[in-house]
Amino acid sequence: MQVDSPEKLRVVALAGHNDTGKTTVASALLFTAGSAPRLARIEDKNTVTDFDPEEQERGISIGLGTCSLGWKGTAVHLLDCPGYGIFFTETKTGLRIADAALVCINAVAGVEVNTEKVCEYAAEIALPMAFVLTKMDRERADFERAVGSLQSAFGRQALPIHLPIGAEKEFRGYVDLLTGAAWEYEASGKARSRALPPELAESVETWKTQLVEAVAESDEALMERFFEEGSLTADELAAGLRGAVRERKLFPIAIAAPASNAGSSALLDLIVDLMPSPADARRSVRRVDGAEIPLPADPAGPLLAVAFKTLNDPFTGRLTLVRVFSGTLTNDALVWNQRAEEAEKAHGLLHVQGKQGTATPRLVAGEIGGIPKLKLTRSGDSLTTKERPLRSDWIEIPEPAMSFAIEPKTKGDEEKIGDALGRLIEEDPSLRAGRDPQTGEFLLSGTGQLHVEITVSRLKRRSNVEVILHPPKVPYRETILRAADGHGRHKKQSGGRGQFADCRIRVEPLTRGEEFEFVDEIFGGAIPHNYRPAVEKGIQEARAKGYLAGCPMVDFRVRLLDGQYHEVDSSELAFKIAGSLAFKDAMEKASPTLLEPIMKVEIQTGEEFMGDIMSDLSHRRGRPQGMDSRNGAQIIHAMVPLAEMLNYAPALRSMTQGRSSFHMEYSHYEEVPRLVADKIIAASRKHREEEQES
Repeated sequence: MQVDSPEKLRVVALAGHNDTGKTTVASALLFTAGSAPRLARIEDKNTVTDFDPEEQERGISIGLGTCSLGWKGTAVHLLDCPGYGIFFTETKTGLRIADAALVCINAVAGVEVNTEKVCEYAAEIALPMAFVLTKMDRERADFERAVGSLQSAFGRQALPIHLPIGAEKEFRGYVDLLTGAAWEYEASGKARSRALPPELAESVETWKTQLVEAVAESDEALMERFFEEGSLTADELAAGLRGAVRERKLFPIAIAAPASNAGSSALLDLIVDLMPSPADARRSVRRVDGAEIPLPADPAGPLLAVAFKTLNDPFTGRLTLVRVFSGTLTNDALVWNQRAEEAEKAHGLLHVQGKQGTATPRLVAGEIGGIPKLKLTRSGDSLTTKERPLRSDWIEIPEPAMSFAIEPKTKGDEEKIGDALGRLIEEDPSLRAGRDPQTGEFLLSGTGQLHVEITVSRLKRRSNVEVILHPPKVPYRETILRAADGHGRHKKQSGGRGQFADCRIRVEPLTRGEEFEFVDEIFGGAIPHNYRPAVEKGIQEARAKGYLAGCPMVDFRVRLLDGQYHEVDSSELAFKIAGSLAFKDAMEKASPTLLEPIMKVEIQTGEEFMGDIMSDLSHRRGRPQGMDSRNGAQIIHAMVPLAEMLNYAPALRSMTQGRSSFHMEYSHYEEVPRLVADKIIAASRKHREEEQES
């Protein structure tokens, strides 16, 4: 649907916990609005927004999906956000792009962990919200209990605008509290007017009173009107509710059973009548000098479009999804990429429906669309004009929580892996890939094990590259605990010119994190100046290979004290060998030990799981650093060795039924306990012996 006015647009993110019916809601809305020929189902693998083969095979949303429809002369763009916590970066993207969120709540389960995360982020960016209780026709669906869980989390700001007629399998309609009308669903999902059931009269009156009072309290003029008249008209109630939603003072609660298409037309009315348009949204952007300025959604204003997702299709190529926040983007226009500081041509503009697109001559302020084959643009980039460059802030991409070492099943696929992963990372910036400089392994990192497994499956499906996953090696290091002297002498005579070099060094511990220092303390010409760097080079190469377990030696100083040379037989190579021999000699006396990376871990959980988590942390050699609460959740802070955190994501999920999350980041290195270190050293020696034998 082509529009020219932001007032005739709505951009809404469908978000919430997994298995709350977000994709089914999108399918039902598309069908009801006539934008889809049939009611698509996840089981049939034909939904518009879950078009990726991995999504269809697993029955879950993995990436952000987009679609659009027309309703009551208004174009509605829907952003179908994943519900799993490991894909929350995609959800944050959808919330950041949208003007409002429709948060789906399973009427059986009520508020769940990712519901809370969605609402926390929406509050952070001041995004208006409404709720919809889905699966109202399921066994154990309970309207009162679900509303109670919402009000427990959000207070009286969350208020129903619909009351159900019937429950569970007998759910057959709703009462609209804004108008007082009752509606009953036909088998097709269409609603027809019916008389208000007498048994609901008292409940309708109670909830209607609460709604009117809450709307009146949200606006001074309405409050005066309420005191004067004792109530509000239907028009005043609707207008007041829309203003309260826009200001995040109220969060209306609707009901639906999207699998049978019940409630879809009411949801579309809610979106069009109560949710803000782009013209209502209050956004600010930054100029080149960093100053923050307001930016209204004006089709005649300065151009600003934000790229929020990249799709790479093996057959159709690269498609960049953008939201135009200001101005009008026309076909074949030159746009200025503010990050890359280069221009690109926006050729072949599309209105996007899932992975399909239809050509359009322009995208006006507020619209979502696609631009094929942009070469420089990636997620988060601001597309503007060189004459009036603007930049929109973007979401923070979290550090990966889990890494795996990968190797190709087929020799010669190393280059193919790099290229294929590069395309996947364009689509999903929360992925990381690269070679560990210490262990030499090629690591694939993501937000969880499932995230990495899906990436590996996509590698095979899209690029015909199969890889083997291994747990990554922990980047242990070695250091010394005491000062010691070392002597290295390299002497070799083979008939002609010989090799001779002699050096004496002293090694001393440094403060943790100071890596390495080389100090030349030779006075006179015991070793000529041109040979001394060779001694350091030999020590550097030796420390990179380690002494105990093949790990780099760090946090020590080497003092070059004395040495001898021969005018004919000495060379840089000889002194490099002598330096490495002196290093090994000093290590035998300097009490070398292993160091391991310690991670700063933050675990967010409920009170009921605290005991199990604390017990598990102690088994992982973790040290609790304190606890606090945040938005009703308990936050545990701890220091834990990385070696003990490699399998933590699935363990935490199992311990807490998926209701907890964690974040970790590198803190520092610490000495490994002796018993643990002995096992690591023994395993390293055995591995080296096996390599030598093979």
